[in-house]
Amino acid sequence: MSEWIQAAKTKDIPDGSMKEVTLKGKAILLARVGSKFYAADNKCPHFGAKLSEGKLEGGVVTCPKHKSEFDLTDGHVIKWTNLPSPIKAMTKLIKREKSLTIHAVKVEGDSIFIDI
Repeated sequence: MSEWIQAAKTKDIPDGSMKEVTLKGKAILLARVGSKFYAADNKCPHFGAKLSEGKLEGGVVTCPKHKSEFDLTDGHVIKWTNLPSPIKAMTKLIKREKSLTIHAVKVEGDSIFIDI
């Protein structure tokens, strides 16, 4: 069963930034692009790197390890690793592309809530 949990204040997340918050024992990536806030699991589905240590460009987060890219609006994979093609083909056999888990976000006043 999910529930809305206060994760941060809007002033805590400047435009174009992201940070990790822990809610119900789970590491969540909280990002802001303009006036829109996004939340996702903070663990890259490729090999588990902390996405909050990666790069945010628009609504796309890039993993700091192998440069996988995910769309924060729906979690779909934009690019699965930056490994050379033969190695990438082999790793797809071991670790198939997997979308990023996204969490719903709502803002009430200056508080950000995430549905966990």
